[in-house]
Amino acid sequence: MRWNSGLACVAALLGLANGDVFKDPDTGFSFSQQNLQITTGTSYITIRIAIPSPATAGQPYDAVLQIVAPVAAGWVGLAWGGSMTNNPLLLGWLNGASGVTSVRRAASHTAPAVTADATAQVLAKGTKSNGTHWQVTAKCTGCTSFTTTGTTKKTLNPAGTNRLAFAYSKTKPSQPASGTSPINVHDLFSYWDHDFAAAGNAQFQDLVDRNL
Repeated sequence: MRWNSGLACVAALLGLANGDVFKDPDTGFSFSQQNLQITTGTSYITIRIAIPSPATAGQPYDAVLQIVAPVAAGWVGLAWGGSMTNNPLLLGWLNGASGVTSVRRAASHTAPAVTADATAQVLAKGTKSNGTHWQVTAKCTGCTSFTTTGTTKKTLNPAGTNRLAFAYSKTKPSQPASGTSPINVHDLFSYWDHDFAAAGNAQFQDLVDRNL
């Protein structure tokens, strides 16, 4: 799917501050969003998250991640535990007109390996591109509750803020059609506290089913 105009993404960035809610007309989800500057100009990556409402504190729940990135971004990754190591890393990129996702994990500061601890599924209605930006939307199962080290369990707070991190590379994966493709080292990374309380969707499962 392609946008008719690059203005859709630009308006979303300029019209919403970090932590504001973005109502996606394509998927129907309400997302809390964070705009992350990647150059000294006006180039941003936007991370949007939607979760079920209510979600029980201390219990796993699915989440939908939406990435909006300039076409210069080869891949973008979200660290759900706010660190490169010992938490799920959900990567997304565009292959032609299709979105590709991959869930990975690293135990040290080396290339993260594909993991079966969490799974991601692309939502086609929320995946598109134009001449300036691409967007990938995916549901993740296993991203909000995970083992960090040993038997230590961490579950993201659905009613507050959670420390997240992102990374991006200007270089596409070497095999962009494959979710297991090797990736290059990131060019930039950053951290922030994301508002999950604003990300709730009462019709979350219905929206997932509709978009699948």
